[in-house]
Amino acid sequence: MTRKPWEGRGCLLFSEAEVRYLKSQRLARIATVSRKGQPDVVPVGFEFDGKYFWVGSHSQDIFLRTWKYHNVKNGNKQVALTIDDLESVDPWKPRAIKVYGSAEVLDHKGQFGPGKYLRIVPKVSWSFGIPGLKHEGPGWSRVKTVHD
Repeated sequence: MTRKPWEGRGCLLFSEAEVRYLKSQRLARIATVSRKGQPDVVPVGFEFDGKYFWVGSHSQDIFLRTWKYHNVKNGNKQVALTIDDLESVDPWKPRAIKVYGSAEVLDHKGQFGPGKYLRIVPKVSWSFGIPGLKHEGPGWSRVKTVHD
């Protein structure tokens, strides 16, 4: 049996609808935490390869000075990533995928070229308002997935 790249061991990591949404977006928000417990949230460009999220920068010099890089490099590997947009403002239709996961710094050749990137392994995700997902409640879809 041939698996699609987003299929995991016996279960989908992300549904086809979620993957379509992820592939259509370029901007995310990543939250990391410093050694002193200070949260830091910043907008980032990202890639999704079907299994991992990759966060880098157009400039390695800038990336290597960021809080997100240092927070993960210093051992605080737990991260949150949100990819969201507004499908419509009237009526109000937000869409989002929120991911809790672990990150590590790796060399990668990604959308910003070769260099250091954060590779994020999804552990739990929530999807809201993504077309094609099962609806929970009137007009709102929300799906929680635990990734193995």
